[in-house]
Formats: sequence, structure tokens, C-alpha cells
Amino acid sequence: MKLLQKLEAGDFAVLAEMPPPQGTDVTRFVADAARIKHDVDAFVVPEMPSAVMRMSSLGGAAILASQGLPVMMQVNCRDRNRLALQGDLLAAGALGVSSVMVVEGEDPRLGNQHETKSVFDLDESTLISAIQGMCRGRDMSRTDLAGAPSFMIGSTANPGVAGKALEDELELLDKKIEAGARFFVTTPVFDPSTIALFLKKVEGKGIFVLPTVLLLKSVGMARYIDRHIEHVKIPPVLIDRLAKAPEKARECVRIAAENIAALRDAGLPGAVVSALGWEDKLPQVFGEKIVRHPDALADEGEMGSWGQSARAAR
Repeated sequence: MKLLQKLEAGDFAVLAEMPPPQGTDVTRFVADAARIKHDVDAFVVPEMPSAVMRMSSLGGAAILASQGLPVMMQVNCRDRNRLALQGDLLAAGALGVSSVMVVEGEDPRLGNQHETKSVFDLDESTLISAIQGMCRGRDMSRTDLAGAPSFMIGSTANPGVAGKALEDELELLDKKIEAGARFFVTTPVFDPSTIALFLKKVEGKGIFVLPTVLLLKSVGMARYIDRHIEHVKIPPVLIDRLAKAPEKARECVRIAAENIAALRDAGLPGAVVSALGWEDKLPQVFGEKIVRHPDALADEGEMGSWGQSARAAR
């Protein structure tokens, strides 16, 4: 079942982020995806995440698509002008890519080639609108295309903000929806109840909210994220679990699997799993037998109210 069909049917969809290699050897890239092809509904191919140079998302998507795997290609505002973006999108459509995810792109100063100059010819909403226009058969100059792509279009959202920042986030989200976005991948969510307010605010907008499930690597990573990554919080109970666990990597896998299950139980339409270099551990995440941990954040009764908001958001 195609991703859009599954989402519209109300079935929980699982996506896995699969970063292309920093080189031409795609052996591990393809092998990591092949191992979990029966566990996921699509592979999200990011475009140079964290502003680190690697194979393009178009190249990575083409390679996975050639293996018969469903792909969602990121399209990055940071690195290309409108001509290059539209050209890549036409290539993606011809290769059979059916979903695209528009992202702004991190500041190049955070990456490994600090001399990089950002482009930002288009912002996210304008690019989404341009893609929608291409799906209707015209490019940004209103020239008719000799064959139009067919994409489910999405973007990103940050449900962890509050106050005025939440109002601004919702205003931006509305612009993206008006431009043609159907789904939104969120920043990492470790306590699903924290996005209840966001889900209530987007209720009835006809979109699919797909939280990111981040596979932690260590207790140090968990503490760093909780202290320094704005609007992303890791509950103390999870950090304590990792600190006490005799097998840290194994506990990280369990926490990710539990998080996916919690999102499913709460009525969310799906989740995007990001392993950040631990893609070889994804089979363990998807194969983990979920048993409610004694330190679980909430029981089913407590999760019910925000689960209803999640289902209503669809």
C-alpha cells in the first residue's frame, strides 16, 4: 500500500530516515535499507543533514528506488536556486519518487564546510507552492511541462514550542498547508503527551503529523539534547533508565521501540525513525517485543485525552 493510501486509511505508517553515504560506496546504504524493507512504508532520504556534505538526496533516492524501495526525498531550500530545485524535482518524478519533504536546511556554519554560501532563493512555503504547481503541469514560469510529476508534499513542524513561538509556528504551518503540504514531520518527540496542545491546535486541518522518533546512542547524548536542544525535552525517567541500564545500546533500542508503540497507541498517523548513524540497529528497533516498562511515562487512561487530539488531527 502506498504511503498516502495508508495514511488516508488510518493505518499507522512507519518511515525510516536513511542518509546517503559520504562517498560513492552505497553498499551499506542499500544493505541497511534492504534489511528493514518489510518493516517500513517509506525511506526518508535527507538532503545533507546538519550541513554536512554527502551524496544528494536525489542520488540516494534514485539508488533506493532502483532497488524497488519506496522513498521520500527531502528538498532543501538552503543549497539550490529555483532552476536547480525544479530540475531535481522533475528528475525525481521521472524516477518514481512519490513523496517529497521540503526543509529549510541547517546553517552551513554548523556543518563541516564552513565556507559554504547559502542560497535560499525560495523559502519553504514558496517551494511547496512551486511543487504543487509542477504537479498540475506547470513550472514556476508557468511553462507547460511535458509530463508532470505526482508528489505527496510535506514539510517540517516544531510542536515543542510554546506561547508566542507556538502562534508563529502555527502561522507558518498554515502557510505551508495553503501552499499544498499534506504531512508534517516533527522534531524529535520523547514524551508524546507534550505534543497534545499542538495536535489540538491543528485539529481539523486535514494534515498528517508524523513525530520523529530519535534513536539515542548514550546517556550523554540524552542529557545533551535535554539541556541544549531548544524545544526538545527528554523526560528524566528515560535518562535515569539509560544511566542505570547495564546494556546502554540495548536500552536505547528499547526506548525507541516503546516510543513508536506509544505513538501508535495514541492514534498518531505514523512516525519517522531517525538513527543518526545507527541504521544497522533499526532491525532491532522494529523487532523489539514491546513490554510496558515499569517506569513508563503514562498508562493508557492518561494517554487517552491527547490520543483523541491526535486522531482528530487527521
